[in-house]
Amino acid sequence: MIVSWFRKLVPGLAFAILFSALHFGLWALANRALPLISVKPAVNGFAYSGYRGNQSPLEGQHPSTAELAQDLDLMHKHTRHIRMYSSLDLNEVVPLAARRNMNVIAGAWIDTDNQKNTREVSALLEKLENYSNIDRVIVGNEALLRNDLPVQSLIGYLDFVREHSNVPVSTAEPWHVWLKHPELVKHVDYIAVHLLPYHEGVPVEKAVQYTIERYNQLMQAYPRKKIVITEVGWPSRGPAIGASVASEVNQARFIREFLARNSIEDLDFYLMEAFDQPWKVALEGWAGAYWGMYNADRHQKYSLQGAVPPNTRWIAKATWSSLLAFIPLMLIAWRFKHWGIGGVLSMAVLFQACITTLTIAWNLPGDYYYTLRDFVVLIGLILGIALTSMVLMIYAAEFSEVMFKPAWRRLFKRAQPLPADQELFVSIHLACYNEPPEMVIATIDSLRKLNYSRYEVIVVDNNTKDEAKWKPLETYMATMPDHFHFYHLPSWPGFKAGALNFALEKTHPDAQVVGVVDADYVVTPDWLSDLVPHFQESQVAVVQAPQAHREWENHFFHRMCNWEFEGFFRIGMHHRHERNALIQHGTMTLIRRVSLQTLGGWSEWCICEDTELGLRLLENNMELRYIDETFGRGLTPANFKALKSQRNRWAFGAMQILKHHMPKLLGKSSLNFSQRYHFLTGWFGWFGEALQLVFTIGSIGWTIAMLAFPKYFSLPVVVMIVPILCFLAIKAILGPVLYRKTMHCSWTDIFGASLASLGLSHAIARGIINGLTHKAGVFVVTNKTKAKLSNWQLIDPIKEELLILVSLILSAAAMLYARGFSNLDAQLWVSMLALQSLPYWSALACQWISERK
Repeated sequence: MIVSWFRKLVPGLAFAILFSALHFGLWALANRALPLISVKPAVNGFAYSGYRGNQSPLEGQHPSTAELAQDLDLMHKHTRHIRMYSSLDLNEVVPLAARRNMNVIAGAWIDTDNQKNTREVSALLEKLENYSNIDRVIVGNEALLRNDLPVQSLIGYLDFVREHSNVPVSTAEPWHVWLKHPELVKHVDYIAVHLLPYHEGVPVEKAVQYTIERYNQLMQAYPRKKIVITEVGWPSRGPAIGASVASEVNQARFIREFLARNSIEDLDFYLMEAFDQPWKVALEGWAGAYWGMYNADRHQKYSLQGAVPPNTRWIAKATWSSLLAFIPLMLIAWRFKHWGIGGVLSMAVLFQACITTLTIAWNLPGDYYYTLRDFVVLIGLILGIALTSMVLMIYAAEFSEVMFKPAWRRLFKRAQPLPADQELFVSIHLACYNEPPEMVIATIDSLRKLNYSRYEVIVVDNNTKDEAKWKPLETYMATMPDHFHFYHLPSWPGFKAGALNFALEKTHPDAQVVGVVDADYVVTPDWLSDLVPHFQESQVAVVQAPQAHREWENHFFHRMCNWEFEGFFRIGMHHRHERNALIQHGTMTLIRRVSLQTLGGWSEWCICEDTELGLRLLENNMELRYIDETFGRGLTPANFKALKSQRNRWAFGAMQILKHHMPKLLGKSSLNFSQRYHFLTGWFGWFGEALQLVFTIGSIGWTIAMLAFPKYFSLPVVVMIVPILCFLAIKAILGPVLYRKTMHCSWTDIFGASLASLGLSHAIARGIINGLTHKAGVFVVTNKTKAKLSNWQLIDPIKEELLILVSLILSAAAMLYARGFSNLDAQLWVSMLALQSLPYWSALACQWISERK
């Protein structure tokens, strides 16, 4: 037994090993170390803020003396010079630096608070009196850039400090501020300039040359002033600004190339900065935390010599994602081997992609400095990716089987008609409510022409108040043969299920099979003769023919509806039928009478009574058969409003079914694993629509929060947005590819079907949410006839979609306006908003197309 199982698993094991090796190799290829110029680990000076990951001057949390001493020891390996920003905080740094023979540029932080500014200046002058290792002074850091005070006020502070200082005094500003304010140069002893090409959208390969050019520009403008570069550097994380991309490799490249250039230029500079400062996110956005040569835990982020990998943690991520996927990959190769190598590979690739995405998301706190708010968002992201991955894998299973499986194993055809004396008696039930009489009469006429001897037709009109709708049916049925019966029920409970149960009570005692047909269906004469013989096999409880449509060819909306429906019957029904997990649908279905009555008839609590019955039959170990040949055609929904109403009802009913049958789907029942899988996951695509609605509303809310409170809400990092974009793109691709494979329709019709499917997303989402939160639903009959609408009635069916669409458009426009059209992170966010808007654009298009003449 063990040997037999091992032999079965060997091919899957070999596949998993090879696939995991390939996956790891792709990680290695993407993260191969890049050769960069090597330089000596010597730096002229560091800009220094001593706060650690859990500390912030904004919250009064300061490092200890021991922590400051540790920092100075680390910096002492590279330099003898540091630059400070404030004289009110970290007062131990200057004396600690003195003990290590390190010089300090002391700073006074100047902003809009005049009283605090006075205290800063006083503390600065006090330090000047007490410590001889202060060799320069900086009064104000980018105060003019921030518009904290006018230039004359800053000059006042500078003049006062220069008057009381015995060391050179300056203020620190970017190069363009110095060029804009030549009057400022007269009041400083040297120019303290910030040269940060990342903020100016310069690509890293041109950044050092750009820095030197700006330095030379200042030298030409002020040839008699010494220039000290008090900030120069590149962040390891942050939003893309134009062509500037923040990464560890780019940070290492810029620093190395700048140090190499400095060996020629001999510049006086201070690297921005010694240590990452997570607290700066609140002031500068999320790039502000990542300028350090060391991270917040005091580990060096990159070496100044040798090659540099793009992601220093890639081995751990690749290993975990390979290990987590290994056993599932082995099972995929074993379980789906009959799908062919294409099916196994497509499943494996998508599964590994999902696991890798989750692994990367899980590791984000190791790559970024996360706040409590960030963790909350991350948890939501991981849950969202997990749920979306489940939906995607369900799509992938259907896609892989339909695309690559050589042939269906459960494929039934028309049966050989039985002799008249051996025919099973069939009772055909037609339930209608408020339907156009001429449409129902056409259905009745087609039933009269059936090529079958032993059958009856029971037409039940329930709850129709308008006599003009049901009286003509009564009159017409009076002209039919004796085996045609008509009942009008003025007030009857249970919607369609109630009418069908009434018909079941009136069924001829000899009837062995019950047929159900919708009021708009024109059936072919061979419906019963070619399908009823399947019931000669005792385990068969249902024989189902596909829904099909008529009179759709000449209006594009009806073409859209037709091909959108066709997708399920050519793809989804076969996928489920292969494992006897069929979704039974109401029309064109034949049911063994004894099975129907034994289970208590149709469930009147459920607005999708047909599918609910099918599941009950499966729970009782019965077989449902699907014959993919057309035996009847009905009308498509009259307009988009009717189509939405129908799909909303199906989604609501699906949730009713899941909630009611969950104990048997998860617990003890006759359902096998495949049947449980299909009924638990078969509606995950619709769950995905509900999830997408939640994500869309969340995205709009997050955009508003980012615009209104930029200090507290920022754009998610790229690795959080890209998976969502990929999932949306993959989902959009799979459907059209399957259509092209399985159906003979043009690309125009494929586009129309896809448009209808997208346009229904909101209706499905609402149905799912309402079905989860409400117990009872209302059976709304799908309108098959079109009425003239007013202007407001044209908009009313899609008013919710329009509201969300307008919100998405305004959110995207506001984000681009606020962050700039060249901001890559903003572009990705807006791209996500654009993809999220597609269902709402589609709904608008569907409504417009459906009302065209």
